Amino acid sequence: MSVTETMSGAETAAVGVTSAGGQLNLPLPPQGLTIEEERLHRKRELAAAFRIFGRFGFSEGVAGHITARDPGNPEAFWVNPFGMSFSQIKVSDLILVDHEGNVLHGTRPVNRAAFVIHSQVHAARPDTVAAAHAHSLYGKAFASLGVRLDPIIQDACAFFEDHAIYDDFGGVANDVEEGRRISKALGPAKAAVLQNHGLLTVGQSVAEAAWWFVTMERSCQAQLLAMAAGTPKLIDRETALTVREQIGTPLAGWFQFRPLWDQILVSDQDLFD
Repeated sequence: MSVTETMSGAETAAVGVTSAGGQLNLPLPPQGLTIEEERLHRKRELAAAFRIFGRFGFSEGVAGHITARDPGNPEAFWVNPFGMSFSQIKVSDLILVDHEGNVLHGTRPVNRAAFVIHSQVHAARPDTVAAAHAHSLYGKAFASLGVRLDPIIQDACAFFEDHAIYDDFGGVANDVEEGRRISKALGPAKAAVLQNHGLLTVGQSVAEAAWWFVTMERSCQAQLLAMAAGTPKLIDRETALTVREQIGTPLAGWFQFRPLWDQILVSDQDLFD
C-alpha cells in the first residue's frame, strides 16, 4: 500500500512522495502465510501484546487475558498461563486450550475466567482472531458508570456505535453461561464495556484487538477527566461516523499497533524465546 492510499478506504491517512516523484510505502499485515507461519506470527503478536499491557500497567494480580485463535484449529486459542506476569510472558510460555477447556499445549493451567469469557467470544465471533480483557484502572472506573463512550474526542470515535454494554455482572466469571451472556451482549461490535468489571475488545488480528484495548482505556480516561471538569461537547453523528471509518477499521487498528510493536521488539530481547 502506498502512503497516498487510504488506511480505511475512505480518507487519506498519509501523504508524501519521494524527491524523485516515486511513491512511499506503508507496512501491511503479512499475507499468504502457511498455517505454521501464521501460528507463529499470532503467537509473537500475542506475547508482544502482553508485554505492552504490562508496560501500560494493565495487570491486576492474576486478572486479565488476551487470546488468539489458532489458525490450524479454529476451536482452540492461545492464551497466557494463569498467574504469570504480563511483563514476563514469552512466546514459549503461551498455552493452547480448546473450547472444551482441554489444554492442548503447555504445562500450566488457564485462568478459569479467561476460558469462560474467551471460549464463548471466539465461538460466537468466527470473524475475529483475538480478544483482549484486563482490569485496567480507567476501564474499571468507567465501567462502574454503566454508560457508553461518548464521541467527545477523535480517538473515541473509533468506537462510535460500535461498542456495547454488558450490564449483568454476577461476580467472577466462573460459569460458561456468563461467557455466553457477554458474547451475546458484545454482538458484532469491536468492544464492550463490562459493567462493574472492565473492558473487552476483539479484532481480526492480535494487534488490532490489543490496540482497541489501549485506545479504549485512554478514551475512558479522557471521558472521566472531561466529565469531572464539566459537560463535554459531543461530536455530531455524521462526523463521528466519518472518523470511525478513518480510524476504526481492522487495518487501521493493526497499523496503530505498529509503533508499540516496534518499541517492544527493541526493548524486550527475550520476547520470542
